[in-house]
Amino acid sequence: MEAKRDIIEAFNSCEFAKLLGMNIEEVWDHGVRVTMVTDGKTGPNGVAHGGAVFSLADHAFGIAANMDGDRMVALSVNIQYVSPASGNLEAIAERVSSNDLYSLYRVTVSAGDRLVAVFEGTGIKVA
Repeated sequence: MEAKRDIIEAFNSCEFAKLLGMNIEEVWDHGVRVTMVTDGKTGPNGVAHGGAVFSLADHAFGIAANMDGDRMVALSVNIQYVSPASGNLEAIAERVSSNDLYSLYRVTVSAGDRLVAVFEGTGIKVA
């Protein structure tokens, strides 16, 4: 459990997460819930910038992929934006499958009950 607390602290205190105001709210086996407020992260249309939404999803993916103690980095990611976002966002990342080298995670980003984006990330274990 100490190792998981260290991982959570490392991700919560990383400069990029602090810059965007991302916070880990909940962790479970092979999954995580991360939140971010969109204030100050909007584009010219007044909604959350796609890069901010992507960053939230990618951060949740990274946390979930590293919670089991194996050091993983992203090999490939894909995002589908479903609707514009504003207000409080929540990203839920969960492992879909894994083997000795790779893991696949699905991340949903929501604003309340509204789906904002679906992200899939493949992680690869590194030495």
